[in-house]
Amino acid sequence: MTAIRLHSDNRRIEAPAEMASFLEGEGLIYRHWDVSKLREELRDNYALTEAEKTEILATFDSELEQLKAEGGYVSADIVVLWEKTPNVEVLLGKFSREHHHSEDEVRFVVDGHGVFTIRGRSGPYFDVMVGPGDLITVPAGTRHWFTLAEDRRIKCIRLFQDPAGWAAIY
Repeated sequence: MTAIRLHSDNRRIEAPAEMASFLEGEGLIYRHWDVSKLREELRDNYALTEAEKTEILATFDSELEQLKAEGGYVSADIVVLWEKTPNVEVLLGKFSREHHHSEDEVRFVVDGHGVFTIRGRSGPYFDVMVGPGDLITVPAGTRHWFTLAEDRRIKCIRLFQDPAGWAAIY
């Protein structure tokens, strides 16, 4: 389940409307999409073939096309992090350092869980715990980092405005 934890006082925000309002006030976008329309074999599978990745993208095509139109995103792909991902600890080491990007970081969680730690507009940090069905957009220039949750796996659809220009700036 998605939740927000404020570092300043350890308060948790769990009500969907309150979470969306809080994140909007911080310049982030949060939505929840229905993952039940995806075949269960694709939700639980972390060793995806290219055809299965294509099927996942096709399942959410209408939502992705709307998001592309809203945010100027031009491409989407699938990223999978789990114990069998080559160099997963190296990748997680890069993601877990505070950074920002020159374009939005958009993630839709198909399965698994993760934690985005965001530096708020006024300075205090907060965690956004994401799970299946959660879509989060971290705006360009927003300082943040990412780590996996206790289940140590996540499968996401990523959207890009310019895939060639997306890189972490530390």
